[in-house]
Amino acid sequence: MGEKHKQIDRWNLTRICIIRCILLSGKPYYFHEATKESRWEAPSGTVEMKKEQVKASHILAKHRDSRRPSSWREENITRTKEEALAIIQGFRKQILNNEATFGEIAQENSDCSSAKRDGDLGLFGRGQMQKPFEDVTFGMEVGDISEPFFTDSGCHIVLRTG
Repeated sequence: MGEKHKQIDRWNLTRICIIRCILLSGKPYYFHEATKESRWEAPSGTVEMKKEQVKASHILAKHRDSRRPSSWREENITRTKEEALAIIQGFRKQILNNEATFGEIAQENSDCSSAKRDGDLGLFGRGQMQKPFEDVTFGMEVGDISEPFFTDSGCHIVLRTG
């Protein structure tokens, strides 16, 4: 297959269809895996990622100076900002060393309620998250894991997923 006909496969948000972008036309092509139906028009209910949106998961370690120093895991968080940073650095190291997956660590340890979804925050656009979080996430490539960073919520690492 020539370079002009190379295909890129991505799941859409409904996870019903694979969107195949034919690079020659740049137009999305929809394929339903279960029914084997294919078409150029988006199926009803399909949610497509807009250009100025990203999809990400994160792991949050709150500290005593966080804007709300409590979580589903701990009613009163007393750790320092430095301790939160050390925790997040440790999680990042475990992920990069393939000792655990991002989702496993998020599920067990993140102070955000998104932990129930392996840290998945879904799609969001500019202006929907705290500015430092937005800046980091929009500056990443899909598949990247950020360095630790702080927001008013605490210390984070982000996995850009879309």
